Amino acid sequence: MSSNQKVLCVGELLIDFFCTDVNVDLIEGRTFEKQAGGAPANVCAAIVKLGGNAVFSGKVGKDPFGYFLKKTLDDLGIDTSMIVYDEKHSTTLAFVSRKEDGERDFVFNRGADAYMTKEDIDGLRLDEFSIFHFGSATALLGAPFKSTYLNLMKQAKSTGKLVTFDPNFRQDLWKGSKEAFISSAKEGISLADFVKVSLEELQIITGLNGIEKAVQSLHELGAKVVAVTLGKEGTFVSNMVKHETVPSIQVKSIDSTGAGDAFVGAVLYQLSIEETPIELLSNFNRMKEIVTFSNRVGALVCTKVGAISALPSVEEVEGFSG
Repeated sequence: MSSNQKVLCVGELLIDFFCTDVNVDLIEGRTFEKQAGGAPANVCAAIVKLGGNAVFSGKVGKDPFGYFLKKTLDDLGIDTSMIVYDEKHSTTLAFVSRKEDGERDFVFNRGADAYMTKEDIDGLRLDEFSIFHFGSATALLGAPFKSTYLNLMKQAKSTGKLVTFDPNFRQDLWKGSKEAFISSAKEGISLADFVKVSLEELQIITGLNGIEKAVQSLHELGAKVVAVTLGKEGTFVSNMVKHETVPSIQVKSIDSTGAGDAFVGAVLYQLSIEETPIELLSNFNRMKEIVTFSNRVGALVCTKVGAISALPSVEEVEGFSG
């Protein structure tokens, strides 16, 4: 499917060290499993698994972890030619353990991804892409990456490219600075054509409880289409003129990790196989079809363990009856 439009996903690529010891915190935990992490990388993996064309842009350390991450993405078929190695800062690492009550212990060692600058993005290549996806959990945390990220959003928007945005709120990263997240997320929404939020994110960003009223406020900021993921209830989708809750399929959920990224990847894949993806946003019936397919992808990911290993192919999605 070489005729697919190219999707550029910008953001963090990091190592998740998951504690495999049962029901312990990070003080007691001794055994850790290394996995590639980062929402934009998960989105790229979903696009490629479905048959699309995804390019990842981000920064890792020039260290064994950075090499491991690039190799992991290469092996998945993701274009890694826009990954930059940082000579001064090591690869970002996250350490996570889970307890039986669902609470998790989390330590985040921010590294190279925080230091991505305008110079790290090959400006001559930006014309290659029809769709720019901004779904980084860490990009809005601070300089210099925040300004690099928002300026690239502005540039893509000004040149008529399709800009998609997922604020990707992580409680662990924004402790004590929720107001900063809200103002940065609103800036991102104002620069995006398609915005995906969870119900929790919608309430945090808008401060409003009614879903229709809250989504309307995102449209007023500038978003053309808003998709609010509601877990097993499906997805509320709105394009300013019409709105509807598109149901999902019922599955036995084993692990919901990465379901949101898989949903976004599925939306982007379907937009990327259109001649003019940006024009599709005003076609509500087509957007409903796209969300229906993407709900199935997100649900399928919940039936297996692992954000990337659980990603389905198009054939698996179309053959799955729930």
